[in-house]
Amino acid sequence: MKEGISLSRLLTYCLLVFVMFTWGLNVVAVKVLVNHFPPVLMQSFRILLAGIIAITVLYFLRDLRKLTWKEWGLTILAAGFGQMLHHSLLAIGLVETTAANGALILGLIPLTTSVLAMFFFRETLTRLKFLGIILGLTGVAFVVLQTSSDLGGISKGDLYIFISMLSQSISFIVIKKITATLSSRQMTAIMLLVGSIFLLVLSIFLEPNGTSQIVGISSSVWIIFILSAVFATGIGHILYNTAIHHIGAGKTAIFNNLVPFFALVGSFLFLKEPISLSQIIGFVLIVLGVVLGTGYMDTYLQQRIKKVGKDTTVIKRELS
Repeated sequence: MKEGISLSRLLTYCLLVFVMFTWGLNVVAVKVLVNHFPPVLMQSFRILLAGIIAITVLYFLRDLRKLTWKEWGLTILAAGFGQMLHHSLLAIGLVETTAANGALILGLIPLTTSVLAMFFFRETLTRLKFLGIILGLTGVAFVVLQTSSDLGGISKGDLYIFISMLSQSISFIVIKKITATLSSRQMTAIMLLVGSIFLLVLSIFLEPNGTSQIVGISSSVWIIFILSAVFATGIGHILYNTAIHHIGAGKTAIFNNLVPFFALVGSFLFLKEPISLSQIIGFVLIVLGVVLGTGYMDTYLQQRIKKVGKDTTVIKRELS
């Protein structure tokens, strides 16, 4: 029995690494796509395709049910922040900054979500969490202050992606409330579909001639578009939520630290973007900030203390 559980967890870990790999390369893919498509219109089509894939998979898995009015309201709110604002600002930001910078800033999502949870859910701010917040923000400073611009050293693209990251973190707080009663997989699929509609409407105002600009795009770019939508956004989110079900949110979320790493490597290999020393320092600080600031280290230390206490009790009983 133990062997079966071990193999199951090993498979889950492998799937998570695959998901983080696709998510890291997805930042690179979006960087390529925004150079050929109107950014917001592209995101609306990409998210729509991902939503169709996700809802189809859940239909065959029989993991769908009617939503209550409250669940619809929260899902629409989450789609506004997590799909419309996040993906539109991400695409617009990647037009003016590198994929590597974008991925490193997005690496702050777990830490920012943890900080927001302290305000909305009154979670405790420990010394390690506070240290993590400082390290994470310092890491982002190393990344975004490496280029000069008219915004005091912060590029406009980096600023857009930072707001995009903040929007995604806010959506996760809303999602936490929804998933108390609704399957996270169904919520994700519906949120993708609703979000794609929001993005399409937004593109009409921001890119009124957007549809005329997608004519004549090469087949290789369309392949990147399909792979991004299907594997990274559609199937990737389903696998991620499945992993949460099997090994818990805490262990699953820590794999998010691999996303900036894969994105850095991908941007270097496929986009020929140079990796600077400040980006490497920023990456290390952000990862340390996420590990400390999200409470992973607090939880680990508490578990170790409990284990040492139990071992000490057993030894005392054996000696008495």
